[in-house]
Amino acid sequence: MSTVSLEAALKRLEGALGQLETAAQRKLDLERRRGDLETELAIMQDDRSRLATDLDGALSRLKQVESAAGDAVMRLDRAMLAIGSAIGDAPPGPPRNGGH
Repeated sequence: MSTVSLEAALKRLEGALGQLETAAQRKLDLERRRGDLETELAIMQDDRSRLATDLDGALSRLKQVESAAGDAVMRLDRAMLAIGSAIGDAPPGPPRNGGH
């Protein structure tokens, strides 16, 4: 083999090695990114699960508040009826606060 063909073969080998290194680096970068994406996905799933639990708790508390508000409205209605009934049944008395 001549020196020229040996040099050409070495240049082709260097080029092929360079391409192989570039491909290997790309593959490593992809694997690293995939690992990052998998980690990010796991974090997002954990967040979603936590948020779903928080939402369930908030909905439960909301139902309790709505129930308590409904109970309070019923009690106020009864109290207003009782007061109205007591005022309506009260005999008229003398005017208050120095009235004539």
